Amino acid sequence: MVRGMLRKVANQSLSVAGKWQQQQLRRLNIHEYQGAELMGKYGINVPKGVAVASLSEVKKAIQDVFPNQNEVVVKSQVLAGGRGLGTFKNGFQGGVHIVKVDQAEEIAAKMLGQILVTKQTGAQGKVVSKVYLCEKMSLVNEMYFSIILDRATAGPLIIACRKGGTSIEDLAEKFPDMIIKVPIDVFKGISDEDAAKVVDGLAPKVADRNDSIEQVKKLYQLFCESDCTMLEINPLAETSDNKLVAADAKLNFDDNAAYRQKEIFSLRDSSQEDPREVAAAKADLNYIGLDGEIGCMVNGAGLAMATMDIIKLHGGTPANFLDVGGNATEGQVVEAFKILTADEKVKAILVNIFGGIMKCDVIASGIVNAAKQVQLKVPVVVRLEGTNVEQGKRILKESGMTLITAEDLDDAAEKAVKALA
Repeated sequence: MVRGMLRKVANQSLSVAGKWQQQQLRRLNIHEYQGAELMGKYGINVPKGVAVASLSEVKKAIQDVFPNQNEVVVKSQVLAGGRGLGTFKNGFQGGVHIVKVDQAEEIAAKMLGQILVTKQTGAQGKVVSKVYLCEKMSLVNEMYFSIILDRATAGPLIIACRKGGTSIEDLAEKFPDMIIKVPIDVFKGISDEDAAKVVDGLAPKVADRNDSIEQVKKLYQLFCESDCTMLEINPLAETSDNKLVAADAKLNFDDNAAYRQKEIFSLRDSSQEDPREVAAAKADLNYIGLDGEIGCMVNGAGLAMATMDIIKLHGGTPANFLDVGGNATEGQVVEAFKILTADEKVKAILVNIFGGIMKCDVIASGIVNAAKQVQLKVPVVVRLEGTNVEQGKRILKESGMTLITAEDLDDAAEKAVKALA
């Protein structure tokens, strides 16, 4: 819950604090092939497919899974959208290709182990460790379907459009009248009437209406039972054999449900996430990576937001949001420093602690121990105030460390920015 709230607060504040790197802390994101397997367990129609991690596996899959197919779809598996229009750093264009089966191995070789850059990955891109081989289906109609959590209705909201295959933002701009929204009573669940409204909004051309209603109900069941925060199918397609098929899907899951969704959360691919945030999560620290030069270590979300804003006010840019919380141990402080110093963009560190529950002497001891384990190559500005502040200052003074001390937050931010020069 805390991490989710922090993400929301950070999103709102960082219009002031600087450009941020979009990562999903509150929402577990899984690969397309994993989502397809999960939907298949719920009786949802998905294309036949198999994920492979090597060229030998590609060859075997073609022989075993697609023995009578002339064509196959080769999809790079990264946790980002825009794969089809992406570019690999080796120069290969496109992360999704429809090819003859005898070309699948050649195309997969250009994807596996390579870095794919899309509009959602940022310039650094993401490595492709697996490709998803899918049957090429004959689609006669493409629609859009999603289930999200809606604050206005305080429950799940199904969004459907009879047009699909492109982003919902484009659909909303081009076909606003075609988009329908059906709120679901979270206590009563989805009714036949609710599902029928959705199907009528989708307006399938060849799929059986009753079968389509059942598919919608199964999708809602998956959403609830798996603790999804979002389920998006684009396109939800009709095939030439009159079936409604989830041709491409994206599923997110609430991190707060990890304790009861162990099987799903075991699917987490940390190689696709910001390694700083992965390390922070393991240390139970609330961390969000940004693009600035001043690393921040603060206790409390509000103080962290204020710290980033004041850094920006003085002409600097924060490199992160890092809240050690009110009960951080000395070990967590050490881990926090390791994360900050591992970021090559960080040119200065600002420690801003207002000790209430969090004691200043614990922070100070953590800083000193971190300095013993990590070679500090950047200036460190420290502002301590509150519980055990004198003990904390004494620990820092007796450590012999070269630190820049500050009297208040404004002074600390100003000195941190000047330290960059």
